[in-house]
Amino acid sequence: MLFRPNPVLTLGQKVLGLHWGLLGLLAALAAIGSTMLYSAAGGSLDPWASRHAIRFAMTAALMIGVALVDVRVWFRWAYWIYAIALLLLLAVDVMGTIGMGAQRWISLGVIQIQPSEVMKVAVILALARFFHGQTLAEIGRPLTLVVPLVLVLLPVALVMKQPDLGTACVILMVSGMIFLLAGVRLWKFLLVAVVVGACVPLGWSMLHDYQQQRVLPFLDPARDPLGAGYHITQSKIALGSGGIFGKGFLQGSQSHLNFLPEKQTDFIFTMLGEEFGMIGGLAVLTIFLLIFVYGYVIAFRSRSHFGRLLAAGLTCNLFLYVFINVAMVMGLIPVVGVPLPLISYGGTAMLTILVSSGLLMGVSIHREVHIPRRGAGDDG
Repeated sequence: MLFRPNPVLTLGQKVLGLHWGLLGLLAALAAIGSTMLYSAAGGSLDPWASRHAIRFAMTAALMIGVALVDVRVWFRWAYWIYAIALLLLLAVDVMGTIGMGAQRWISLGVIQIQPSEVMKVAVILALARFFHGQTLAEIGRPLTLVVPLVLVLLPVALVMKQPDLGTACVILMVSGMIFLLAGVRLWKFLLVAVVVGACVPLGWSMLHDYQQQRVLPFLDPARDPLGAGYHITQSKIALGSGGIFGKGFLQGSQSHLNFLPEKQTDFIFTMLGEEFGMIGGLAVLTIFLLIFVYGYVIAFRSRSHFGRLLAAGLTCNLFLYVFINVAMVMGLIPVVGVPLPLISYGGTAMLTILVSSGLLMGVSIHREVHIPRRGAGDDG
């Protein structure tokens, strides 16, 4: 099969190739986040809104830098990035800091990072690299899937140990999406689903008490409205009281009277719904929808299989952030502690989302670059 030679892009051409529309949508989300964090602090830039805006400005510069890097560089470094993320996860056990009953963060002095968030991107890179070099016939052989399964299950086990059930589930779901796009047959997913279903009683017994208490109120919030069911009950009250148009900026009673817990992080969409109503919530979801469209269009236009899998996996990861957070605050799924991208307060999550967006734009800029399916690491 003949291929066109890989294009040589100048820095100017790469800058012009940036998705400015995507950048605008990301900036809009960050601006909405700063606005809601200003409201969460009772009309003050401190302690959340100003830091959120500064973090976005700094990390956006990193995002653009990532986007300008040739996609073949990320191909070569995919396994190394995965190894570094895995070492960081292992380091959590040794030197991790404990917060809210979980050991998930590593302190670097000035900042704290959450390695499990970094691992979400690292797993996508590693799986995209692996499946890039496999034919459909090879993917159909069960033994071929041993390596990618280890790449997925190893970090999942480490994340579960922290414990962080929500992040572990996200890694599993994103990985499953990449397996499916790579050509793994559907019957294998059904087989895994049957096995997982059979193991549910064992898995339930292995969950921590607080994790079980997140699931039980989801099934029946009224069983403990002032205890384990308090979060979701207050979230539903706040969302319902916002109505169509909301109570108005800084006028949310549930949030400003401190009935709504974690309003600056996990439940910030609830506060937005209370103050700006269904219209405000739909506006934010529309912005996310446009970003998802950007992501999948970029994936479909990529000439390299690595680029397609990478872009699709990163977009799926972003979708899961949004879906899980919104479904969680509406009481559709148990509370698992997943932030709303670029709107919730949190440095590592913002770093993960913007680096992912940089990789997405990088795939788009270098969409005509060909990476051979054999001879991994060659430039073709």
